[in-house]
Amino acid sequence: MGTESSVVAVAGGSGFVGRSIVRELAARGNRVVVLSHKPPIATTDRLIEFRQADVTQPDRLPDALAGTDTLVICLGFRNSPIEAPRRGRTFERIDAGGTVVLVAAAKAAGIGRLVYISGAGAAPDAARHWFRAKWRAEEAIRGSGIAYTIFRPSWIYGPGDRSLNRFLGLARWLPFVPQIGNGRQLLAPVFVDDIGALVADALVTPAASNATLEVGGPETLSMDSIVRAALRAQGRRRPILHAPAVLMKLATRPLTLLPSPPMTPDAIDFIVQSAQVDTGPLTAALPRHLTPLADGLASYLAPRK
Repeated sequence: MGTESSVVAVAGGSGFVGRSIVRELAARGNRVVVLSHKPPIATTDRLIEFRQADVTQPDRLPDALAGTDTLVICLGFRNSPIEAPRRGRTFERIDAGGTVVLVAAAKAAGIGRLVYISGAGAAPDAARHWFRAKWRAEEAIRGSGIAYTIFRPSWIYGPGDRSLNRFLGLARWLPFVPQIGNGRQLLAPVFVDDIGALVADALVTPAASNATLEVGGPETLSMDSIVRAALRAQGRRRPILHAPAVLMKLATRPLTLLPSPPMTPDAIDFIVQSAQVDTGPLTAALPRHLTPLADGLASYLAPRK
């Protein structure tokens, strides 16, 4: 299992979830190699190194993994979940295909441990293609012959997320909060810092080896309830204005003709889906107090005094 001297590569480490994982791993004394398609950036943290790596250029990945012994995969494409096939930004190419080539590179580099951030609902026969893509990625992990932990989170929130914060930003200028759908979908919101902590825990916990664990926060709530909690954290009061999902899907269908659509019908389906989880196995393998929604929101939304 991982130790304080582990060298952990985090694919997607410059993204919303990846940054939290990188911070936590480094805080626990691990050396961390951040793999990103973006150019490397300088850092004063001696434990963190940035390397450029692109899953669409698999031949270069083994070199990017040189000197590392663990690989955490938390891939995401720009503007996810809004796919842009003409730009190569799809769940199938990045989430599934990207994980497949990373696993192959990990085997070539002699990696001894894998952690994959999947999603609640991943299944071979899932109705939505993004869950089928996640399943394909999971199968690559499970079939690698490398010890692994797969996390299937519900809905992740925190500073820098592209869902809740997008709508809350509009509330600064509008007398209401716009919401796609009826707001009744049920989610178990998990604070992004908890994801980082769970990943770090998994690397030093034998019970997490070769396990697939669903992850959710301590509460299961409707999306409307989550938005109201966020408004309370900001000290704002706004009504929620719902736009029917079916009408929004019709309105956004022509946008799929654009190279980089601002919204798509599939993305609307992604936004309004429920994501409930069974956290019993998670609690048994990695017992940890997960952050209540109000506390997580207050940590970055509360007005400064």
